[in-house]
Amino acid sequence: MERYRIPKQQTRVEIRVSNSRFIATVAPAFTVKEAQGFLREIRAELPDATHHVYAFKVGYGASVSEGMSDDGEPSGTAGPPAMAVLRGSNVGDVALVITRYFGGTKLGTGGLVSAYTSAAKAAFEALDTEEKVTRVGVELAVPYSLLERLRLLLAGYETTDIEELFEAEVLVRFQVPEEHLPAMTTAIQDLSAGRVTPRML
Repeated sequence: MERYRIPKQQTRVEIRVSNSRFIATVAPAFTVKEAQGFLREIRAELPDATHHVYAFKVGYGASVSEGMSDDGEPSGTAGPPAMAVLRGSNVGDVALVITRYFGGTKLGTGGLVSAYTSAAKAAFEALDTEEKVTRVGVELAVPYSLLERLRLLLAGYETTDIEELFEAEVLVRFQVPEEHLPAMTTAIQDLSAGRVTPRML
């Protein structure tokens, strides 16, 4: 499973080009509906703007949904440049809206492409991200004699939220990145000579 980065929170930057204001706002969006909702929020917040250009990328790699719009700018001068910046970043589950307040000076097609690209890049440079890791819950019962070795083994698989319940055996519950599950399961079975099999919660 491919790992990627996601925005931690909403980020906004503003640049000016020939008296036009370009306000780029980036936010996490885990579904197409969330991305569309974010666009509606920006439109409602800045209703007097000339354009609200958007681009979004939900998911990452092979399983990604994308969308974009020039929102009235000349075709290809706004949405595609914003999308190019999104695609060039190692970020997924992300929506970008670039709001333009026209400053009276026409920029021409080349100027618009440059301005929207610059606004998108500025937003992504300011963006604080975190790695998205899909985790699964696992439970297993282990003999007391193997507990210390199991703890050492689990530490090598990025496990989190570890709980231990001391009964006839030790019931261990934890979260592990989905990508590590097959290798970790094999390692636990090797450690216990086949007596312990992890069970997904």
